[in-house]
Amino acid sequence: MSMSLDGFIAGPDDGPGNGLGTGGEQLHAWLFDGDQEARGGAALPVIRTDAASLTVVNEMLATGAVLTGRRTFDAAGGWGGDHHDGVHIEVFTRSAADDDAVPGSNVRFATDGIEAAMARAKEAAGERNVLVHGATTAQLALQAGVLDELEIHQVPVLLGVGRSLFGTLGTPHQLDLVRVIDAPGVTHLRYRVST
Repeated sequence: MSMSLDGFIAGPDDGPGNGLGTGGEQLHAWLFDGDQEARGGAALPVIRTDAASLTVVNEMLATGAVLTGRRTFDAAGGWGGDHHDGVHIEVFTRSAADDDAVPGSNVRFATDGIEAAMARAKEAAGERNVLVHGATTAQLALQAGVLDELEIHQVPVLLGVGRSLFGTLGTPHQLDLVRVIDAPGVTHLRYRVST
């Protein structure tokens, strides 16, 4: 997840039509300000990043499934049912209505807990990684012990307000830094979650 130095993954007033909140678009500028091109799903814009960030982008687009919270899914317009390459999208939600189904897509709404949702996403991903979207979903997965790694794209900006990635964890979690990639406008940090 792209995150400001003060821990926000979106600016204030985020939601449908304003997915990254007010001022939050600068958290993803590193994905669109370079000369290296990568393509995601039909609903994703063409990614134009720099050479240093291309490794991270290619890893992101090589994931085998997406686990996202309902709020993030709705704010992103459900990625048109295709986050990238037709991978399975597991939407963690408290409730799902019959009309939530996205016909002909790989979207599934999960109401049976974060552990079950992650298990289905991992099964769908096979040997590939699962990409997690959404602050609450990431926090719940971390608290439940089903999140193996965190990839933070640290952007050198202080938003001051917005949606905090770690604001409500409540308990400490030990992380081991396993990779740092310094790139223009962003530092990519990969952490393994200690058990």
